[in-house]
Amino acid sequence: MLVTFKSKSHGDITMFGTVAKSLLKMMGQSGNVPGAIMAGDLDNARTALTDKLEKVEPQSTADAGSDNEGNEDGETAVSLSKRALPLLEMIDSAIENGDNIMWE
Repeated sequence: MLVTFKSKSHGDITMFGTVAKSLLKMMGQSGNVPGAIMAGDLDNARTALTDKLEKVEPQSTADAGSDNEGNEDGETAVSLSKRALPLLEMIDSAIENGDNIMWE
């Protein structure tokens, strides 16, 4: 399943469902799809997300370039912190413009 995040002030972001639901739960949301965060709740959601990402992956949030260990297939693993970056940018843009964020 894919989840698409939408906001008037930012381009759409599509993520795998498991990643999107994990990030939503870190923000204090239920993880249900579809859903929305109202503009007034985005500051708290962003703070909760960044706090939880730091607890889960303290090294990768401090040094985003240090988690490039390959797996057995030689592919580079992508941390949850890196996967959250586009969503954090969307949240920042929505906060700045007073927009809501929706997902489906």
